[in-house]
Amino acid sequence: MGEVGPAVSEPAATGRPDRRPGTRQAQQAQQWLLTLLPAFPVLLLVLRLWRLSRQDMPTMLLLVQYVSPLGLLSALLIALVWAFPLVVLVLAVLGRLLQVSAPDRFDPERSLLAYGTVRTPGWVLVSAVALAALTWQLRFLPLLVMLSLWVLALRTRLRHPDRPRLLLGTGLVLPVVAAAASYAWLGPAVPAAVRGGELATALLLVVPPLGAVVLTGPVPGPVAPALTRTLAYVVAGVVPLVMGVVFLRVPLLPAVAVEVGPEAGPVREVVRGQAVAVTDRMTIVLDGRGEVRFLPNDRVRGQLLCPDPGRVPVSRVDVYGWQVEETALDWLIPRQPVGRTDPRCLGRLPAADPGDPLTPGSSTPGPATSVPASPGPR
Repeated sequence: MGEVGPAVSEPAATGRPDRRPGTRQAQQAQQWLLTLLPAFPVLLLVLRLWRLSRQDMPTMLLLVQYVSPLGLLSALLIALVWAFPLVVLVLAVLGRLLQVSAPDRFDPERSLLAYGTVRTPGWVLVSAVALAALTWQLRFLPLLVMLSLWVLALRTRLRHPDRPRLLLGTGLVLPVVAAAASYAWLGPAVPAAVRGGELATALLLVVPPLGAVVLTGPVPGPVAPALTRTLAYVVAGVVPLVMGVVFLRVPLLPAVAVEVGPEAGPVREVVRGQAVAVTDRMTIVLDGRGEVRFLPNDRVRGQLLCPDPGRVPVSRVDVYGWQVEETALDWLIPRQPVGRTDPRCLGRLPAADPGDPLTPGSSTPGPATSVPASPGPR
């Protein structure tokens, strides 16, 4: 007689779907999440165009007609490139913490957090760390070091539980060394941040190096599921909100200054705004008041691309000359220096040339004046 083995309850062995409680609901939640994720960038793009049009539907439809989708996606990618490493690393930490602390509750078929953890390979984590090192501001780099050390220590504990020396090195020695190096490098900036009233910057420079030695091992098993689930919900609610706020402030159209005047006369007006499109008969500009100006090409005397002055720094704290609001990319690929602002980019008429035969009246030009832009035909 053959031996009778234990009954196998795995779905793959029986060929029947898993009937465990909550499995079907978890699979439906995963399907909904995968369906809604691609819609989030589209929603951001639509909201950005809605805000750019000053909530005017005809203007928004005009922008949708002329604005390049590739330009919208490029602006979205550049503005929100920092969010990908944050989401990947935080979810990796929470998933590995749940797996280490409560392995019996770590079920990829019933938990979105566990499903994402087992589906994320190691090279994605390494790429996320490298991308964050290039795109995160200096004051957020200690946070990056803390998350990276947590992921490394938890993955090591899962893969090599029988090597105590390796666990000691990744769970204690390496975080202590990293904290000491961080304080040696960032130490002079902390008093400057406190004196300048920048408490948030001081906390970002002080707290993460200490926190690197806290979460390198398991937490109590009964607490782990609720803790990781709550933190995952907080991240899922806060990160999209921050991404939306950041992207709604990103410029989508080039800033231009258009000189308008008769062909045989001087420039009568400078229209400052954002270039929408240039057709064979019209130059379409969205001015600063959110009104669309249709400028006939035979009256357009010239156009000037106004440079982006860049983000105005808010913090005065620096670390050996490196501003805490700058990224590594700002050092590797410095911005083009912006010189003196052209008066036309401020909406002023260009100064008249004394030798210009088109200049009527006196040969001495008067001061540049700002001419209000009159709304053109709709």
